[in-house]
Amino acid sequence: MIVVTGAAGFIGSALVWRLNARGWTDIVCVDTPASAEGNANLAPLRYRAYLQHEDFRARFRAGKYDGQITAIYHLGACSSTTETNWAYLLSNNVEYSQELCTLSLARGIRFVHASSAATYGDGSRGYSDDHASTPSLEPLNLYGRSKQEFDLWALAEGHLDRIAAVKYFNVYGPNEWDKGDMRSMVCKGYEQIVQTGLVKLFKSDRPEYTDGGQMRDFVYVKDAVDMTLWLGEHAEANGIFNVGTGEAVSWNRLIGAIFLALGREPNIEYVDMPAQLKGKYQYFTQAEMAKLRAAGCDVAITPLEDAVRDYVRNYLMTGKRLGA
Repeated sequence: MIVVTGAAGFIGSALVWRLNARGWTDIVCVDTPASAEGNANLAPLRYRAYLQHEDFRARFRAGKYDGQITAIYHLGACSSTTETNWAYLLSNNVEYSQELCTLSLARGIRFVHASSAATYGDGSRGYSDDHASTPSLEPLNLYGRSKQEFDLWALAEGHLDRIAAVKYFNVYGPNEWDKGDMRSMVCKGYEQIVQTGLVKLFKSDRPEYTDGGQMRDFVYVKDAVDMTLWLGEHAEANGIFNVGTGEAVSWNRLIGAIFLALGREPNIEYVDMPAQLKGKYQYFTQAEMAKLRAAGCDVAITPLEDAVRDYVRNYLMTGKRLGA
């Protein structure tokens, strides 16, 4: 049996889809009460059971699944970068994760935990997933802090020698509709083009970046889950690992790829950055991928334009979910 937490969400449902594609259906999906979008994500997929996370937590603690679970992919968390309730994040993102990790290790279960590139903050301290750099990182928001707290705890407890913690960079792709305003710019950009014929991007207030020239490491969700599953299947590969492409791409190129997929000429309007984002906006992210590659992960990265084309034409234009 495999357990996937956050299974109704974006990356979680994509991981269940990929497991199904490999012939695996003995899956327990765990999440909060699913929204309409979450239910739609899971509807085409095959799995043993769906449990609310507190129900699973109680059953797991009580040993209900002893001897049955081979791996837990713990992707469930509050991922809002604007969440301000630290007590909630501490309970939901940190303490819950710590308990699942501790119990998994005690029972010989492979544990893969979703950290985040948000732990890298403004990037001034680099994007190395080397453990020695972890304590020096300064996240820009409480969500990033919650992920950093787990990583620091796992490092202090010596657990990073026995688990994999993945730092997802900017993941985009099908099944992200439940993320609301946290959806990728591919999804939101497509909607803007359909509705208005143009896409709005933030102006740059740093001279070294042109408007729309701010850069991020955008990784297609299909590639991200393949790397995650690789780590789950290789118990010898432990520690913190970046999950990205290793290539920083400008917002202008990303939006250009959407227009290209639609057969249209780019039409971009640059708008002032909101005051609440100034000082908290990442101008550059780029995953250092050498550690994951050195561990033996050979998952191929889909070129940006090809991935955006697949997403736009096969999912956004059709409204289909993964597995439908």
